[in-house]
This record gives sequence, structure tokens and C-alpha cells, in this order.
Amino acid sequence: MSPNVLQQKRHQQILTDVVREYVETGEPVSSRSIAARHAEPLSSATVRGVMAELEDEGYLYQPHTSAGRVPTAAAYKFFVEQVAAQATASPEDRQWIRRQLESAQTPEAVMERASHVLSAVSRGLGIFISPPLARNVVEHVRFLLLPDNRVLVVLIAAGGLTRDKVIRPERSFRQDDLDRISEYLNQHYVGWTLEAMRADLRSQVERDREQYGRIAGDALTLCDPAVLGDAAERKIYVEGAAQIAAAPEFANHEQLRELLAAIEEKDRLIALLSGCIEAPEPVHVELGLDQISSAGKHLALVSSSYTSKDQGQGTLGILAPMRMHYERVITAVAFMAQFFSDNRQGS
Repeated sequence: MSPNVLQQKRHQQILTDVVREYVETGEPVSSRSIAARHAEPLSSATVRGVMAELEDEGYLYQPHTSAGRVPTAAAYKFFVEQVAAQATASPEDRQWIRRQLESAQTPEAVMERASHVLSAVSRGLGIFISPPLARNVVEHVRFLLLPDNRVLVVLIAAGGLTRDKVIRPERSFRQDDLDRISEYLNQHYVGWTLEAMRADLRSQVERDREQYGRIAGDALTLCDPAVLGDAAERKIYVEGAAQIAAAPEFANHEQLRELLAAIEEKDRLIALLSGCIEAPEPVHVELGLDQISSAGKHLALVSSSYTSKDQGQGTLGILAPMRMHYERVITAVAFMAQFFSDNRQGS
């Protein structure tokens, strides 16, 4: 068979119809059912011949001799690139998503709600990851002395997002020392990112150690990335593991246990979604995720990044069985990424 099989419109349409029907029913698709739904009058024999050609080229497979055909990852890839990528979010979905997110009362609640919405539109795992701590625009800093010379660092970021971290600095501080340092930072660095704040403090210490050395040096100690651990300090919200567990694709209990254990490892999810930041397309779709677990071959990831003003990029996405409603999922992910970018830009 020619490698140009999908240059023929009939083959494209029949493959599209097979994917749609299989996504809807979860059952192998027969030539008779495709002939019945096809816009162009076609006999079952004609459709059967086209489906056989598509199977020869690796777009379909037949699980049993007497069964219909099932899409392969190559078929889903065609569908995503040629069909779903052209879709737009329905007015109903846009209104529902906006209403769900805008009804949340705090930044943390909005992010938690986002993972719920992503899970609901996909019947899979909804994932929302905040920007790195170092890229957050700081509105207020406070340090509180705890027993054993530990210090609670409280950062209030743009939009009211609160980050706190208990640290153990190398030297001891008194509460009045901490108050003086936080007052200095709040006077000079409101509206700066933590990353930019550190750079400026460092340059002050190097420029005039006598004038700035003590207070700027202490501030650097308390905001040190190695102490705060902000390289990995990203809030992650995940919802929908039960829906993944109920999917028929994961009837193998050992594979399911391995997958659920992988989902529990937040660092793995962050690494998984980081690929969308470098991707050229607004919404990145990855089919087959062998790197996450042995059950990953049945999974697809639909993800996008959102850009917060001066805060770098966060990510959001959906991890679900490959058999999903791609048009709805892709458009929902794109709409939510735009929603968070627009709202954060204005905050």
C-alpha cells in the first residue's frame, strides 16, 4: 500500500469516523456502522476495503478475527493533528469553565478548581502546576522566629497567592532582626520577583559591603534558593485518579498499581508536563507515555503552559486514556491556559 494512503479524502474521513465512534463506544468499529454514518453513500464492502488498507498501514488493528477495528496511536495522532487541532471550545464549555474558576474565592482555590475542571472534561487526571517560586512577584515578606532557631518565611505573591516555608538558617536570628530585614525588603522590593530581588541584594553586597553588607547579607541568607528549596517549590494540584483507575484500559491490576504510584510522585508529573513549555504549538499532545509506567502506552497527555506577568510559566494538562474526546479536551486546555494568562497579566 502507498504511504500516501491518507492523502485520499475518503480514507481520511473513514479513519476520522472510526476514531470518533471508538471514542464514543469503546467497542471495535464495524464497516457497517461506518457506512451508515458516512455522509457519502458507501457500501459496507467499500468501507471494509478502506479499513483493511488503513490496517495495513498501521492506523487500525483488529483485536479478534470476527471483531471490528480499533484505532492505533497513529490513528489518534492523525485525528489530533488534522481534526481536533482545528476545533474551538463550545460556548457552553467556555461559560462553564469560566463560571467554575471565577467562583473560587482564593488563588489556591482557583488552582484546585482548575484541576477539578480539567478532570471533569476528560474523565482523566487533571493537573495544574504553579510557576516556580523564584519567578513569583512578591507583594509582602514576613519572617517569624520558631523554636530551635528555625524561621518561617511567608511570601505573599501577586494575586494574593501565599507561599510559606520553614527554614533552618546557618546563623541564629532574633525576632527583631527578622522584623528589620522584612521591613527593608518590603520597602525596597515590592513588585519584584524573588529571583530579581536576590540578584539586586547580591549586587548591593558586592558594591558596598560596609553600608549594605549586614542587612542585605542576612536577607540573602533567608531568601537563599538552596535554603528555600525553590527549584522544586511548585504547587501542584491533581484530581481524577479514581477515574483513571476505573478505565477499562487498566484492567491489569499490577499495571494499574504501578501507574497510580507514578501519579503520586509529583516530581514525575512536573517533569512530564514541562515538555509543553518548549513545544512550538499552544497545546502539546503526547500519545503513549512509556516513561511513566508500563501502562503508559495506553495514556495520552494534553498540556499547555500559561504565562503570569513577570512570574515565568506554569503548566496545566490532562493525563487520560488515549481513548478520549480530543476536540473537547484540547480546546478546554487551550481556553484554560488563556484564562490564567489573561487573569494573571491583569493582577
